[in-house]
Amino acid sequence: MDELLDAPLAQPRMSALLMSVFAVAALLLAAIGLYGLMASIVRERTRELGIRMALGAEPERLRRDVLLHALTVSGIGAVVGLVAAFGTSRMLSAILFEVSPADPIALAEACGVLLVVVLIAAYGPARRATQIDPAKALRAD
Repeated sequence: MDELLDAPLAQPRMSALLMSVFAVAALLLAAIGLYGLMASIVRERTRELGIRMALGAEPERLRRDVLLHALTVSGIGAVVGLVAAFGTSRMLSAILFEVSPADPIALAEACGVLLVVVLIAAYGPARRATQIDPAKALRAD
């Protein structure tokens, strides 16, 4: 039976494999881009973060602020992506099998995966923000 089904299922399997590879590549590129963006923001705001630490800001507060900024940026991207997903749902329905393009569970899982990737990608710059030496930050410029 497997031999009989191999030929007709070859094309859908290849399409699914390619879409999965491209999805993982897109997720990796998004994580790298977000990491770069957050690292750049932390580097640009070194003086401000140093002043805040000199005035007594808790390191957890600085980390939370950087992570919140990353979540804001990715939240805007997620909303734009969801609107695009709903807008292109008719085109996608031809290649999906027993899944609606607007399936709330699948979209929620995709947003959950994106949330985890955002937190992982933004944690490094957020941690670096808590290790800024206030004296060096105030002297540098």
